[in-house]
Amino acid sequence: TIIANSRKYSNGTFEEIGHLVQEIVSLAETCCTDRADPSCYDAGSTALSVKSCRADSPFPAHPGTAECCAHEGLERKLCLAALRHPPQPLPRYLQPSDEELCQAFRQDPREFADRFLYEYASSYSQAPLPVLLGSTRTFLSMVSTCCISPAPTACFLKEKLERKALSLLTVTSNRICSRFLAYGKDKVSFSYLASLAQKVPTASFEDLLPLAEDAAEVSSQCCDSEAEDCMHKKLLEHVAKVCTTLSVRDERFADCCKGKNLMQNHFCILAMPPAPAPRLPEVSDPTNKELCGKEGALHATRFLFELARRHPSLPDAVLAKLYDSAGKLRGECCSTKDPSACLDSKRKRMEAELLPLVETAAQLCGHYNKLPFLEFKKRLRESLAQAEPGASPAQLEQLLEQRASFASTCCLPEAPPLLCAAKVPPGPSCPRCRCRAR
Repeated sequence: TIIANSRKYSNGTFEEIGHLVQEIVSLAETCCTDRADPSCYDAGSTALSVKSCRADSPFPAHPGTAECCAHEGLERKLCLAALRHPPQPLPRYLQPSDEELCQAFRQDPREFADRFLYEYASSYSQAPLPVLLGSTRTFLSMVSTCCISPAPTACFLKEKLERKALSLLTVTSNRICSRFLAYGKDKVSFSYLASLAQKVPTASFEDLLPLAEDAAEVSSQCCDSEAEDCMHKKLLEHVAKVCTTLSVRDERFADCCKGKNLMQNHFCILAMPPAPAPRLPEVSDPTNKELCGKEGALHATRFLFELARRHPSLPDAVLAKLYDSAGKLRGECCSTKDPSACLDSKRKRMEAELLPLVETAAQLCGHYNKLPFLEFKKRLRESLAQAEPGASPAQLEQLLEQRASFASTCCLPEAPPLLCAAKVPPGPSCPRCRCRAR
């Protein structure tokens, strides 16, 4: 219950989660017995919903609570049950040293366990529930075993090695499912396709699309599944497919796929930086007829795939924006009386807004990925000073920090999708973004 509610209300405090857990466990203890009155659960859950709607409610605050509390009875309870906080953009849990773990454990084992479950589950709130249960169970077992061991250091080393695959599964599945929550199945498939295109640009669209669709299917089947081994089993099957297809095409994939531990192989693939762009002919835009045909979405995806492999440093957040824009373009034009006229008109405006953004983001992330951070900031400061000769030192410093913040967060393979989407400027038509768009 601690894990489930810490995942659901990842912005709640430890005390707020504690109050809610206490109420839920008490309700279960009272009503889930053979001798309980048939109306016990209904009456208890109603009282819980009333308490949730009080101005001094001790439970996690949520912006949607007031709307739920405008309803009555079952409708209110269902509305409150559906509330959840957005996931943390980046995991915030930092594991203490072995000595600090044991000190906290010895002071109060129950308090230590509860607080760890809260901190870990709220940090990795998008990892499937069975993955979190397994990971936290083995961690607490490790602490309780090693903190009473005559050789704690050796014990921790052995236990950490044994649970390494499960730790990687937690981190990886949290990343996968955060992207799935933010993007949905189709967009996750495109995001994975673009990432593979940048890592192995010599592979064809036909080679990579089935792998991207398979990755999206893993997310769709397992992120909300309560089956104990869904994510582990399906992810390993997916890694095997990726390794079989791409090891023969790319040396880096072959190196990642050498290990016997498929979870470590997958983590290696996820962390792989983009490859240098190969020399390819200029990509041609899909025709209006293709965009509005039966396979219009596929033609748009193929075009963006070609764009991604020609711009290996283009970050996921910008590619995702292009994907959304392509979908919006087709949605607005393909059902009109004159789709071609509509597409021609809107394409010009989109190109004027998005192409400068593509160039700027690709250049920014290219420099960030190649240079040490201090050198990156130095060059960025010089280029901004040349681009904005009339800007004051304070304005230049603000622009520098904006771009450096975007690069350090969003140019990475594991960039958080929602956070980075908010950092992508809307385009050069916005005056405050003009410098970033040029």
